[in-house]
Parts: sequence; C-alpha cells; structure tokens
Amino acid sequence: MLLPKAELMQPVMIEGRARSMASASTETMPLRIRIETRSRALFPGIVMSVIVAVTAQFLSDHYATPAMLLALLLGIAVSFLGEEGRTVPGIAFSARTLLRIGVALLGVRISMSLMSGLGLELIALVIAGVAITIGFGLAVARIFGHKWRFAFLTAGSVAICGASAAMAISAILPRDERSEERLIFTVVGVTVLSTIAMIVYPIIVRTLGMDDISAGVFLGGTIHDVAQVVGAGFSISEQAGDTATLVKLFRVAMLAPVVLIASLLIRSFAEHDKLSERPPLLPTFVIGFLVLAALSSFGLIPPVLADFLSQASRWLLLTAIAAVGMKTNLRQVLSVGGAAIALIVVETIFIAAFILTGIKFLN
Repeated sequence: MLLPKAELMQPVMIEGRARSMASASTETMPLRIRIETRSRALFPGIVMSVIVAVTAQFLSDHYATPAMLLALLLGIAVSFLGEEGRTVPGIAFSARTLLRIGVALLGVRISMSLMSGLGLELIALVIAGVAITIGFGLAVARIFGHKWRFAFLTAGSVAICGASAAMAISAILPRDERSEERLIFTVVGVTVLSTIAMIVYPIIVRTLGMDDISAGVFLGGTIHDVAQVVGAGFSISEQAGDTATLVKLFRVAMLAPVVLIASLLIRSFAEHDKLSERPPLLPTFVIGFLVLAALSSFGLIPPVLADFLSQASRWLLLTAIAAVGMKTNLRQVLSVGGAAIALIVVETIFIAAFILTGIKFLN
C-alpha cells in the first residue's frame, strides 16, 4: 500500500526540525558550556599532535635530523588518526589554527634595529632575491606542468623561510582537493633541500674563497630553513654564523608583506574569476606578526618574554606540521611526480645563483 506524499515527507521534516533544534540549542548554550564542549572535542587530537611533535624533537636532538621533517614523517605514519575517530577535530584544529598562531609569533624574532645592521645594499639584495625568485617560480611553472597555486607555494617557500613560509602561504590560498597534498610535498621538498644545502653550500663557500661576511650573506640568503642556516653559518665561523642568521631573519621578515600582497592579488582574482573562496583582506595571523615585530622593534617586549614567545612559535609550528602529516594521504603526495621535484630544485638553484651573483657584484 502506497503512503500519501505528506506521510512520506514526515520523517524528513522531523529530522530537519531536530537538526534545527540541536543547532539552536548549541547557540543558546552558556558560553562556558560551549567552550567546555569544544575543548573536549578538540583535546584528543591536539594531544596526539603534541605527542608526535615532542617525539620528533626528541629524535631530532639525538640523531641530528630536522625536527620539522621528522614531525611530518611521523604524522604521516599515523595518518589514520586524522581520518576517523575522536582525534579528527583536534588534528584539524592543530593543522590550521595552531599553525596561524605559530606564524604570528614569528614576529618576535624581527626588529628594525637588527635589520638596520645589514646595510641598504644587502637589504636591497635580499628583497630582490625574494621577489625575483617568486616571479621566476610563477614564470617557469607552466613549463613543468603546474599552475600558479603550486608555483607560488614552492617559490615562496624557497624564497622566504622554508616550511614556515609554506604553511603561511598555504593558509591564504583558495583551497581545493589537492591543497594538503601540495603543502606536504612543499614542506618535505624545502626541508630536504635545505638539509642538503647545509652540507653542500659551506663547501662552495670554501671553494670560492669567500670571506666570512660574504659567506654569511650567501648562506642566509639562500638556505630555506632557519635551523639549517645557523648550522651552515657557524660551521664556517662565528662571524659567518652571525651574519647568516641576521640575513635569514630579514628573509623571515619578508613573510608578512609577501602574504599581504598575495592576499590582495588573490582577492582580486577571486572576484574576477568568481572563485568560491577568498582570503581576508589582511589575515589575522599577519596582523599578529606585524604587531609583534613592531613591539619588538621598539623594545617593548622583555627579552625573557621574547624568548618564550619564540620557543612557543617553534613548538606550535612543529605541532601544526605533525597534524598536517596526520591529515595526509601518502599515495596522493607521491603522485605529485618528477616535474614538481624539478620545479622546486630549479627554484632553489635560481635563488642561490642570484644571491651569489649579487654578492660578487657588490664586492
């Protein structure tokens, strides 16, 4: 016997009302209860992300391997935690929100007095290196069969500060089904290349007979990650290490203007192409970065607090990259292909050649 249409629709209507009532009841909950409910939902995933990050740091301290790379690989090894179960919400929160907080806290490392020690010529060289490398990546990406999103992600990471830049840039790019895949590949790529550079570039420096200042400028202006810059610089001399670190920090400072300009351009493209997602005019984490950099420049952050916030930034980024690993499908990452590897290698060689040429010209 066939039921009338109204009776067939009744269960659907009841379910719709139930969902509406549940949503309304959640919105009308007291703030304290909502926070407690949200915290309980996020807690398992955040704890797992922190455990992976701590394990990665422990292994890094004992086996001289980049902590970021270890956190990513360990996260991928337990990626089932990011697919189903109680840990999923907290892992997603760690990969997105903790990442942005960590990038914002990078601002405490920056100060105008520190940057002024470089001199105008070196500042101009570093700025040109960042801008031209990004432009180069966008220009040659089509040759390797990749579009602007992947080109900007890889070139920005190579030009600025490796894995940290990759995660910051990824946060403002319009998302699609391959966003996580591109981010994971870029983080792995720049970290591996940065580690290789830490070993190879000091040999190049000695072969070319560069003095300590020039060596520091070359290493700080070309190696992707801060830790590898420090390792390479101080393997040559204390002066080379100090110079390399200073130049590298200036590249880190370029993260905020690059992300801001990119956000404005992506918004305009989104309006023109009617993309569904646009980044905010000024991302909140960039505002945080700029505020902390300004406070640091005016000496308003006590050294103890600045050191604490710097360490907090490092741990938040490490936790975030562990969470990103746990959200990753390794098969999809491996499917990126040889052309993607070639692109990021070519971008790395380009910035090294550009900075080396600039140093020779300035001398």
